[in-house]
Amino acid sequence: MRKESTLTILGCLVVFILLVGCAQESNVQAVNAEQSVAKEGANAEKNISTEVDNQSDSDFKVTLLGTGSPIVSSERFSNSTLVEVAGQKILFDVGRGSTLRLNEIDVSPGMIDKLFITHLHHDHTMGFDDLLITGAAVPDPRGTREGNLQVWGPKGTEDWVNNTILSYKADIDVRNRVEGATIDADVHEFEEGVVYENDGVEVIAFEVDHGPMEPAFGYRINYNGHSVVISGDTTFSENLIEFAQGVDLLIHEVVVVKAGVDEAYKSEAHKNIEGYHTTPEQAGEIFNRVKPKLAAYTHLAILIPESEANIKERTEKIYDGEVVVGEDLMSFEVGDEIIVRQP
Repeated sequence: MRKESTLTILGCLVVFILLVGCAQESNVQAVNAEQSVAKEGANAEKNISTEVDNQSDSDFKVTLLGTGSPIVSSERFSNSTLVEVAGQKILFDVGRGSTLRLNEIDVSPGMIDKLFITHLHHDHTMGFDDLLITGAAVPDPRGTREGNLQVWGPKGTEDWVNNTILSYKADIDVRNRVEGATIDADVHEFEEGVVYENDGVEVIAFEVDHGPMEPAFGYRINYNGHSVVISGDTTFSENLIEFAQGVDLLIHEVVVVKAGVDEAYKSEAHKNIEGYHTTPEQAGEIFNRVKPKLAAYTHLAILIPESEANIKERTEKIYDGEVVVGEDLMSFEVGDEIIVRQP
């Protein structure tokens, strides 16, 4: 009898523990579900969603190929952004590793025939020779360039392009080309205003302030009632704020030279670097005045460990809208809602 009573008591305890466990699991699931619904609801309010799957049928898509700076990094290549719109593939800046990142998203260098340059610093231009020569000389079933590469940029772009091609003369003179391709470029130097129009796509160049590097430009891409602005390298710019009004996606550079904002801890060199770029606090002020659907950081000029930079937190002290810190191969589909696809 004592043995049977003991077994009965143990059995009751097991049932009780199982019931408590199920109740706790049910509560956790309910809380998680509520949190998920709340998060989705908040994003829906702002017309933004985040997905991991990189498949897309969007006719206005932006991919961050390189989100870094001149600093050598295998995680963040130098600055470059691909805009795929209305069936066109348009490259903005061509920094270190651009063709490698293009290849990772199944785009060959020869599929790029339009290149826009923000300014002539090397971290925005050093991938040009690879794009130009590889796109014309290496057969690729995905596509090779037909005719000359078209290049838009500020004053000085033609000299840079011609001198780059001249430096490869020994190679180019003997290099085989894919049929119909040329290892040459047509350069379109411009001043502020509309610099490109084709099949409903409009590209507007606007001046920004990058210290002694003049001229320097940002770009606004308009298509089918939607728009993207790429800041280029700049400090706080009233002109950018004016040209970015009503934009869906604002892609902006950022700089952090020290963990804090106390000027006493910054060297003269740090102050100069910071003076030519945009701090998270300055960017927050810009976002407040532009009010984009989504702001995304690129060209992260971070002179301390990135984990200590607190870029997003510093921005959110000034700006309460949606901000993401860009990564190489992060992409954005721009329409009535913005879909952020993680790399």
